[in-house]
Amino acid sequence: MVTDSPHQLAARDWEILISTLDVQFVWLSHCLVSAGYRLEMGGSDFPGIHYNIDGTGRLIVRRAEPVDLEPGTLIIVPPNSPFTLEVPHEQEPATGLQTVNGMEVVKKKSEIYQFVVGDPEKAKVNLVCGFFSAAYGQSTDLLEGLHAPIIEKFGPEAQIGERLRWAVAEFLSREIGSDAMSATLLKQVIILLLRRSLATANIWTERFQVLRDPRIARAFAAMAADPGGGHTIKSLAEIALMSRSAFMSTFSDILGKTPMAVLRGLRMRQAAQLLKCTALDLDQVARQSGYVSRTSFTRAFKETYGQLPGQYRSAFAEALD
Repeated sequence: MVTDSPHQLAARDWEILISTLDVQFVWLSHCLVSAGYRLEMGGSDFPGIHYNIDGTGRLIVRRAEPVDLEPGTLIIVPPNSPFTLEVPHEQEPATGLQTVNGMEVVKKKSEIYQFVVGDPEKAKVNLVCGFFSAAYGQSTDLLEGLHAPIIEKFGPEAQIGERLRWAVAEFLSREIGSDAMSATLLKQVIILLLRRSLATANIWTERFQVLRDPRIARAFAAMAADPGGGHTIKSLAEIALMSRSAFMSTFSDILGKTPMAVLRGLRMRQAAQLLKCTALDLDQVARQSGYVSRTSFTRAFKETYGQLPGQYRSAFAEALD
């Protein structure tokens, strides 16, 4: 339950954090594993979202305790986490499994990497995997501090499988708006996961970096809602109901960056969006992104994106032609 207690996040802050979160697929894969096989998969620089459409088996992340796969099982795997899919024989579960390295069987079909082990018509695990980013621009990744898998089981009423299938279809269609549509559908799954986490006492504070301390999350929400605002350490500490020194220390411990460094990342994200989606001149973009000086804005933008603002806008326009 979301409350307005000083020690909890208000509903408005939750809405800000959810609405300003950018979610998008990086690449997709599909795993079909038959009984008697073990499929070994390497890690990725991005977190993975794995959903078992049907069948039963086990998923093991970093040699940890196996996770039982049932239809409706959703697993978020941390970045750089190798994992293994195992499907024992139904009649003889103790019989040794044949191990297969995923890189030996991978095939690319359209934009999906397929990993098929055994007879695909007799597959006992049908796993859809999406490697994705969920971040607030380049400054803050929602799952950056995730060290252990998130495991949830959803019933058919949540329509997780349908949402992911639609997201995959949109990702592959390459039609106008397909990236936005697939990102929206994936974000729906992330929101459902956040809701589930909120219903489980205290677990969400361990899972999502920016949410680990509600006081810091309140200040972050204020920055995300208005990146171009005149935020200072003093004003943000007041929002967090903390002293300046305690706020600075706690913020940096949780997010690994100072408040002003995170604010700059949020401002650069806003600037990039304005350059892509408006006809504002560079001085106007700078002011709306919280910069009085066009020179300091240009320098910060190039440090973030490797291009001058005008070059960034031109490159985006050319990509649409």
